[in-house]
Parts: sequence; structure tokens; C-alpha cells
Amino acid sequence: MSRRTVHDVMTHDVVVAQPETTFKEILELFHRNDITAVPIVDERRHVLGIVSEADLIRKEAVLWDAEDHRAVLRRLRRREHARAQAMTADGLMTTPVVTARAGWNIAEAAKVMDRRKLKRLPVIGAEDMIIGIVSRCDLLQPFLRADREIGAEVVHEVLEKTLPQPASALRAVNLTVHDGVVTLSGRVERKSLIPIVEGLCRTVDGVLDVRQNLAFATDDTLIDLTRPPAPDVSQPPGRATTPPDPARTTEHP
Repeated sequence: MSRRTVHDVMTHDVVVAQPETTFKEILELFHRNDITAVPIVDERRHVLGIVSEADLIRKEAVLWDAEDHRAVLRRLRRREHARAQAMTADGLMTTPVVTARAGWNIAEAAKVMDRRKLKRLPVIGAEDMIIGIVSRCDLLQPFLRADREIGAEVVHEVLEKTLPQPASALRAVNLTVHDGVVTLSGRVERKSLIPIVEGLCRTVDGVLDVRQNLAFATDDTLIDLTRPPAPDVSQPPGRATTPPDPARTTEHP
């Protein structure tokens, strides 16, 4: 079972700027390309930072009358103060920038975005060169999958590959998918299969939740650790053979 990766959903034709790109040029890039952020790269396309609308708004916030201007600057930290007064990307950009790898699965990128409170991640490839950019909206694409596609993948990639004797086992399991929610009912052969099936269903792209009401024929999760081990019956019954005592062994000439 393969899951979609960052490479599958990212914007490949990424718009970039250089450290010397001016405030107005960045704003024009935003308007012309309908974007809200631009990675700043060096001549080898290594990501140096990123300039977003928030970085430009910071500058606009201090362009008030003189009294308000001083009040805003007093509230800004020294680094933010310098960024608010910058005129080119090298001063406006946020750095260091958090990046993603093209081979990450979508869940990995989503966790980074959520943990770091980010709206987008530049994507780097070989030699750490930028090859794309991925946004929150991009990561939500798998949830647009049709229910029938999700159901087909659950059957072929989870149930058929997990349940023993699939032909008969599949008939005993009822599957429905509605708005990305997978519901399983019926019966499986062993109780230990239930969490495995449920967990694998959750890894299918587009699944929002899994609800199961599965019964089982055999409870194979109960292991009695108090029972003594079975006797070793590998030796045939009868008297055990005692090895000879070396002290009583007599050498004959």
C-alpha cells in the first residue's frame, strides 16, 4: 500500500526570489503569481529564508505618522525592528526556514506544519536545492478522494492482504465508506486481527475516521502465562541413559 508523498501534492513550478530582490518586486511577484509567500534562494537554489505577506505587513505597520512609528518600533524586538525597516529580501525574510523533503509522506509534513504553526514549507531535493513548495491546502488534497476509491483500496490493500483465506473472510466483513469515514462490521477469524485491520485502514489516503464493530471467532489474545511448559517428549519413553563415570572407567591394555 503506497501513500501519497509531499512530491505528489506540492507545487513544482515554485516562484523564488533572491536576497537582493526589493520589497516592491516581491509584492509584484505575489500579485502576478497569486501567491502569499516566496522562498529566498542563493545562486545554487539553496533556501536562505522565506518572505510572506506577514513580513511585508510588518513593514507597513510602521509606516504611520512619526508618533505612531516610534511607538511601534519600541514594541518590536531588535531583530523585528531591523526587518521592519528592511528594503530587500535579505532583511525582510524569515530565517532559518523550515523545509520538507519530497519523499516525506503527507502526515509527516502536516505534523511539522502543525507543530511549528506554519502555512507552507519549501521542498528540497538532491543537494538541498529547492524543487517545490507545499501548503496546508496541498496537504488536504487526499481528503477529496471519492468514497468508492477509498473503499476499493481498503478491500484490496487491507482486507485481502490481512485476512486469512480472503475469499471466505471477506464475505464475513461488511464495509461502508461515507464522507471519508470507514465503518467495519461482521466477523473476523481471530481477535488479534481487529486492531491490525483498523490501524491499516487509518493509513489509507482520504480516511478521516474508522469505526468498527467486528466480532471474532477465536480469542487468540489470551495467553495463560501461569501454565507450566509442556514436557519435552522428544526422547522416547524408558529409562534415561546415565553417562559413564570417568573415575570408574578402566583402561585395558
